[in-house]
Amino acid sequence: MENMFRLMDQEDQEVTTNRCIWVNGPVIVGAGPSGLATAACLREQNVPFVVLERADCIASLWQNRTYDRLKLHLPKKFCQLPKMPFPESFPEYPTKRQFIDYLESYASRFDVKPKFNECVQTARFDETSGLWRVKTVSNTESTRTEVEYICRWLVVATGENAERVVPEIDGLSEFTGEVIHACDYKSGEKFAGKKVLVVGCGNSGMEVSLDLANHFAKPSMVVRSSVHVMPREVMGKSTFEIAMKMLAWLPLWLVDKILLVLCWFVLGNIEKYGLKRPEMGPMELKSVKGKTPVLDIGALEKIRLGKIDVVPGIRRFDGNRVELVNGEQLEVDSVVLATGYRSNVPYWLQESEFFAKNGFPKAANSGWKGRTGLYAVGFTRRGLSGVSMDAVKIAQDIGSVWKLETKQPTKRSMACHRRCISQQF
Repeated sequence: MENMFRLMDQEDQEVTTNRCIWVNGPVIVGAGPSGLATAACLREQNVPFVVLERADCIASLWQNRTYDRLKLHLPKKFCQLPKMPFPESFPEYPTKRQFIDYLESYASRFDVKPKFNECVQTARFDETSGLWRVKTVSNTESTRTEVEYICRWLVVATGENAERVVPEIDGLSEFTGEVIHACDYKSGEKFAGKKVLVVGCGNSGMEVSLDLANHFAKPSMVVRSSVHVMPREVMGKSTFEIAMKMLAWLPLWLVDKILLVLCWFVLGNIEKYGLKRPEMGPMELKSVKGKTPVLDIGALEKIRLGKIDVVPGIRRFDGNRVELVNGEQLEVDSVVLATGYRSNVPYWLQESEFFAKNGFPKAANSGWKGRTGLYAVGFTRRGLSGVSMDAVKIAQDIGSVWKLETKQPTKRSMACHRRCISQQF
């Protein structure tokens, strides 16, 4: 009985508040680089906006879910956001901390102040009013706040990497050692002397394996499928920059041929180490399937020296052992899942015309603008340079309408606003 009263007291202490907020400009969901870039460009257009962020900081992926040694894989000029270059004092490949500092300075310069700890539950377009209704929830120790934002434009800026991907592997749940996703990996220091299985051979898998080897762990990297490994630089020049310059003059297939020759010249034959190249060229693969080539920063040398073992796919786990598809068995102490991320858009956006079930716009080339005031930034699989291009186009598109309508205000928009509010309350 005493426990029942205690439970009732706790429930009484929890207060739920509900609010409805009209937003004159767009609502931007996400305060990572995509959301910040869009907000900054809108600020330049004098368009008001609201940025919603589920975490307690900007760029939460970079701040909370990346490893310590991370640096930008591309030269800084390809990673800067609109209207503000990186400081000249920054190196060609800024560190994680430098990039976060840049983003915080960026938000400060353009007066972007997100509403933190507001997790979007649903967003839907109200056909009756012609407006978007975005519902969020935030929790404190004693209060649950539910807010509905009503706006004409909705910008989806949650990006490609909102949620971790954890594969289903037979026996993994019964594995007796530690299992973490790469987003929880910080440093190989605590793994010194341990046998670590790294599942995945993308940029994260390669770099985690390199970091483990540098900290005297014994990493084995699982390579299930083919992968393009390219040097980050060729004769002091960024491989990516070389590719971009060639694409301005040459057809894609020829650029891929040249890149593969350069890769062979710099890296040699990587297939003898268990790294089979795809039949499709690196730039074509990126364009068609969105699969990014691995830019080598030292992992391949560790593989050559035997400091990183390359192993085939996993059949199953059994206790602290893992059986591979070739029948080989390994004894491992820990597992790091470098198995990537996915979009979380399908979980909250109630719309199926513009976005596909995988959380990406259906039209990759024109994937920044949908109907009914819906926009997407950071989903074109073109990295931070693609983010910048999307942000500029979105701000210009909204800004042109905003400037026209603020010069000639209509009664209809206000009527829609009142009708929408009255429906909800």
